[in-house]
Amino acid sequence: MAGNGEPTVIKKYANRRLYNTGTSTYVTLEDLAKMVKDGEDFIVNDAKSGEDLTHAVLTQIIFEQEGKTGQAMLPVSVLRQLISFYGDQMQMVLPSYLEHSMALFSKEQERIREQMTSMVGKTPIDIMASGQQMIEEQTRRNMEMFRNAMQMFSPFAASEAAGEATEDASSEESSPDELKTMREQIAAMQSKLDSMDK
Repeated sequence: MAGNGEPTVIKKYANRRLYNTGTSTYVTLEDLAKMVKDGEDFIVNDAKSGEDLTHAVLTQIIFEQEGKTGQAMLPVSVLRQLISFYGDQMQMVLPSYLEHSMALFSKEQERIREQMTSMVGKTPIDIMASGQQMIEEQTRRNMEMFRNAMQMFSPFAASEAAGEATEDASSEESSPDELKTMREQIAAMQSKLDSMDK
């Protein structure tokens, strides 16, 4: 990491080589993957234009990691679901949901590791049952968090939660057509949530 607390700048050249300005050395995607695992923050910029390429390079690292035998973490069903969200109404909500889910998972990973360690010596059936229970518990938490996040998109959520009257206050700011559109979007999002629960 850069000495001043700023992220290390990685320059990407036209020949696809990556240059770590912090160590003044050329690096590979594998080196960048190790930096991520070590908690070292970096950004990747095009050496010529200065364009931020961090997202593209991180995606490329995931692609390479997924291609390694025995390391795939994203099942085909998840990949299909992710692809289906592009261009969908849920696309604007999904990044925030995934970010919060990963933050929650990272925060609880020590507890999960302890539970997995406690399974040593148990039968495969016990391990499967405990693993399934952990997944279901995490899924419930994620869905609850997602529902809470979705309430922010409802123009009536805050006042309903507080028990306040919400007569015509919001209609002064929004036209009937806008409210109808918002209600339809909320209904579509709720329908997606319900289908994800099943």
